[in-house]
Amino acid sequence: MISSDSLRNASYRRSQFNTQARSIQQAKSIGQSTIFLCHSHKDQAFALGFAQLLQDAGCRVYIDWLDGDMPERPNKETAARIQQKINENEYFVYLATGNSSRSRWCPWEIGYADGVKVNDKIVIAPTRDNSGSYGQEYLDLYRRIDVASDGHLAVFDPNSTSGHYARNIW
Repeated sequence: MISSDSLRNASYRRSQFNTQARSIQQAKSIGQSTIFLCHSHKDQAFALGFAQLLQDAGCRVYIDWLDGDMPERPNKETAARIQQKINENEYFVYLATGNSSRSRWCPWEIGYADGVKVNDKIVIAPTRDNSGSYGQEYLDLYRRIDVASDGHLAVFDPNSTSGHYARNIW
């Protein structure tokens, strides 16, 4: 499981966040994988840190609150835009934290993604902090992403202890 400390530390390196491709279309045109990052807005620092790790693995990451076209207050248009972005991005990654499990939006987003994406395009990022670990309830359904023993991100199939480097999958 990814520690909250490692996510916080990675968030400090975010100065180059998403500079490889400014749009989903541009990312796809240069062969870069695109990811919709589902997370609780209470975990903004963790989301930025995790997005940095994903970018380090060669991905372009979409974060809804960084989208200038997103409505200021959540409404029906917000839901439609989130659905659009989940569809447009190749992967859906769920950052599992205590806050995301209590969120009103995160369970809805993963439910929507489950209905429109094939299972190997949905990945759970389980985390741990001083209070415990999060994401276990989803691990048997979807692939998971974790930090490998050498510090690189790796993706694991359900119920598997051996995985592949994320940079080779994305």
